[in-house]
Amino acid sequence: MQSIERAAAVLRLLAAGPGRLALGEIAHSLDLAKGTTHGILRTLQHVGFVDQDRASGHYGLGPAMRRLGTSQLDVNELRSFAINWADPLAARTGEAVRVGTVLAGQVLVVHHVFRPDDTFQTLEVGAHLPLHASALGKVLLAYRAAGAVPAAHLDRFTRRTILAPRTLAAELQRVRGAGWAADVEEMTPGNAAIAAPIRAHGGLVVGAVGIDGLVERVCDSRYRPHQQLVAFVRDAARSISRELGGLREAA
Repeated sequence: MQSIERAAAVLRLLAAGPGRLALGEIAHSLDLAKGTTHGILRTLQHVGFVDQDRASGHYGLGPAMRRLGTSQLDVNELRSFAINWADPLAARTGEAVRVGTVLAGQVLVVHHVFRPDDTFQTLEVGAHLPLHASALGKVLLAYRAAGAVPAAHLDRFTRRTILAPRTLAAELQRVRGAGWAADVEEMTPGNAAIAAPIRAHGGLVVGAVGIDGLVERVCDSRYRPHQQLVAFVRDAARSISRELGGLREAA
């Protein structure tokens, strides 16, 4: 059963992307070992569901699977699974919580829990965030959720916004290695955010959950996110992933 789920996740990833993917990209996106991923690809290639470009060695859908469809989870379904864990995350961290997924090259906020204090706050459900300058977006980019790719032109929001494609690529590699992302004044001066991936069956990343608050609360004096907050966010992401059937791969 696990092998079937992983094979389905590979197919959904290839169906959602704009082009062919290298073995390493597929393995990173699904949090699988390269050997395991290669075995799945060889099996799918043998039955005609996947083909491999001879020149680049990259993989894409075979002719029989061109119309596989998208990997994007229905936003209402994602919200319904995340809602039970978002409120406890806000209570544990004392910060606002957002759940997002990819829509039209941006982060769509599908659920938002207010910071548990008496300050004025605005509901952000339905808001759009930049993929490259938000913690939620970095997670979605790093794991190619719904085929997310960086925009050709990276807009500047603050002096700390990442603008160089090479710098962004290095940051996304770090996100995949760590299993979480941060945005420290990259989108809004004075604000910082932490996010982690939400996985569904087969380990496919379908969304992200994170917290957002003032830099002095979220980070230490060196602008590094507090590890306790990172742990809380990752715990919530694992819990949501468990509900969606992606527990084993939810690192």
